[in-house]
Amino acid sequence: MFDLPFTELLFRAAEIHRAHHDPAQVELATLLSIKTGGCAEDCGYCSQSVHAESGLKASKLMDVDAVLAAAREAKAAGSQRFCMGAAWREPKDRDMDALCAMVEGVNALGLESCMTLGMLSDLQAERLGTAGLHYYNHNLDTSPENYGAVITTRTWQDRLDTLDRVRDAGIAVCCGGIVGMGETREDRIGFLHALATLPEPPESVPINALVPVPGTVLGDMLKDVPTARIDDIEFVRTVAVARILMPRSVVRLSAGRESMSDSTQALCFLAGANSIFTGDRLLTTGNAGGDRDAALFAKLGLNL
Repeated sequence: MFDLPFTELLFRAAEIHRAHHDPAQVELATLLSIKTGGCAEDCGYCSQSVHAESGLKASKLMDVDAVLAAAREAKAAGSQRFCMGAAWREPKDRDMDALCAMVEGVNALGLESCMTLGMLSDLQAERLGTAGLHYYNHNLDTSPENYGAVITTRTWQDRLDTLDRVRDAGIAVCCGGIVGMGETREDRIGFLHALATLPEPPESVPINALVPVPGTVLGDMLKDVPTARIDDIEFVRTVAVARILMPRSVVRLSAGRESMSDSTQALCFLAGANSIFTGDRLLTTGNAGGDRDAALFAKLGLNL
């Protein structure tokens, strides 16, 4: 599929997208960092790792009321899904009461709830499922073959185990990854193949383009080797192949969208993307912003 002529690939992806989704409908999601920095993992792309020299200071878990206030703002701005991310290797059991209260509060507002908290135990997944969590995000990040070049503190199998626990708890899976980390096309193929051949394909698939942050391993690498970054056409190809492989999944344009032109984003929607993160920030990196998104949607005739 990656080797198809670009226009043929987009045509096939658009056909499949239209067979399973409204091509004029795009879901808005908001992502809030509920606990920033101080993560023990060494993910080479992440400014929140204690191994990075990004200057980011660690914070404590946000108060439940503050999180719900942000959720109300997100709903007022048009978001349908509210995602909460904490920079942890895994949550502590002492934090579970607050996390479950956040889930229940977000659901009560009529929003879909999503969390990304790192690895989960069986009991933690069960508690989040009982609280009514709609989605749990836990990305594979890259291909199995490239994984060790990006992360060493958590294994590929650790990620699969958490996804199994999430499924067993009755929570829908949000799972994708990052492209533009210096990987090869074969790695992008392996990454999408791994997603599509999980016991069940993820209901939600975020596709991120790396935002190179100074002080992170990959951010510094791409500063020295800018050709390692993915070009726009290859990014659109990745979205199109994701759509063909996972026809019923929601495919979300995530990090990196703030640097994409309107034309590139339009091609992504044509290729089958049907969700975006809106707002001015994604955890600790910049995002396109609601005003720019509204103008783009109006230009393209897309609906929420």
